[in-house]
Amino acid sequence: MRRFRAEPKGMDGTTIIRGIDDVVDARAVTTVFQPIVRMDPWRRHRPEVVGYEALTRGPAGTPWEAPTDLFQAAGQAGRLAELDWVCRATAYRAAINAGLPLGLTLFVNAEPAALGVPCPPDLAPTILDAQLRLRVVVEMTERAIADDPAALLTAAEACRGSGWGVALDDVGAEPASLAVMPFVHPDVVKVDRHLTQQPDGAYAARVVNAIVAYAERTGAAVLAEGVETREHVATALGVGATLGQGWLFGRPGPLPADVAERSATLPVPFVAPPAGTGTRTPYEIVAARRPTAEATKRMLMPLSRYLEEKALDAAEPPILLGCFQEARFLTARTARRYATVARTAALVGALGTEIPSAPVPGVRGAAIPTDDPLRGEWNVVVVGPHFAGALVARDLADDGPDADRRFTYALTYDRDLVLEAARALLHWIVPT
Repeated sequence: MRRFRAEPKGMDGTTIIRGIDDVVDARAVTTVFQPIVRMDPWRRHRPEVVGYEALTRGPAGTPWEAPTDLFQAAGQAGRLAELDWVCRATAYRAAINAGLPLGLTLFVNAEPAALGVPCPPDLAPTILDAQLRLRVVVEMTERAIADDPAALLTAAEACRGSGWGVALDDVGAEPASLAVMPFVHPDVVKVDRHLTQQPDGAYAARVVNAIVAYAERTGAAVLAEGVETREHVATALGVGATLGQGWLFGRPGPLPADVAERSATLPVPFVAPPAGTGTRTPYEIVAARRPTAEATKRMLMPLSRYLEEKALDAAEPPILLGCFQEARFLTARTARRYATVARTAALVGALGTEIPSAPVPGVRGAAIPTDDPLRGEWNVVVVGPHFAGALVARDLADDGPDADRRFTYALTYDRDLVLEAARALLHWIVPT
């Protein structure tokens, strides 16, 4: 596709916008802001503004004015990442110029894949300025889970490493988000507007239970989107949300003239990041806290298959991670099971020596070095919104038939311990 540069026209210097390339080249986007409030005091007095979400608009009167059309066109032109940087930098600059204080939090949307692309040089000063002068929560939509879960997890770690918070947006619109949520480890969980406005039904109940459980374990804030009536406020509070966003509290527009003088009594919380696993393997993590036993591969296979069958839950799609030691142990039968799981699961990964990046349709592979300690381990880890289980086993290096090979192993359903073991494997699937 030919790329046009935006050019001034006539004496007024008006920019000619002939295509999406011109929009991106001219950085021709604007930002509006929608308030985010604390709903707890709603029944006592008016809700307190704790921050604003930055929302992008394309050039007025063009086919790219609406953000969905703008980003779709940029994606088709291969310029999505650059546009994403432009939108964030524009939002930061507008907030800085308005004097947004550190006492209020700025929520900014980001495409996870774009965070892995270097910042355009002309925008870098604004990005650095924002890191010094703004309190930012980067919102990542749960749609990225289906598109590229690895990019989502990598981007979350990158944002947290920069000292910014992370929000998982539209939770509930995509069932897989519930399994990925503890790995993204968001500071803020944004409940999809449809659950705020239509909270009835079994699926809504599953989503609410998973969100409440996560918030209870981590201290994360729950934010209800689409709050337009007092009934929506009551519903949001009833599902555990303390923060709200919607037309009831304010429509998108410019920041208030006195925003520099405002602050929040209780800022949006940032939760403690999960403990790092270091270089420990899943077996080392679990065996340090659970008793181990000895068994042959033949004896352990039913335990492995049980966990893999738990990963087939299409109603509450989980994450399944398998460490096979060597590629030859990822047999055709096992590959078929993993391919079946991958049709509905949030993420399926397979590790072992000489395992390619895509060993099975829908499965993410990772090749481990022949001298890595993981080569001596057989691990099956499943994490869903409510179920978590892990089989971790270390090969005793027997000779003889494969089914008679002995392992020391441990089995756990302790959610925190399973999550820790899963993170140790995810660092192979999701390089950071």
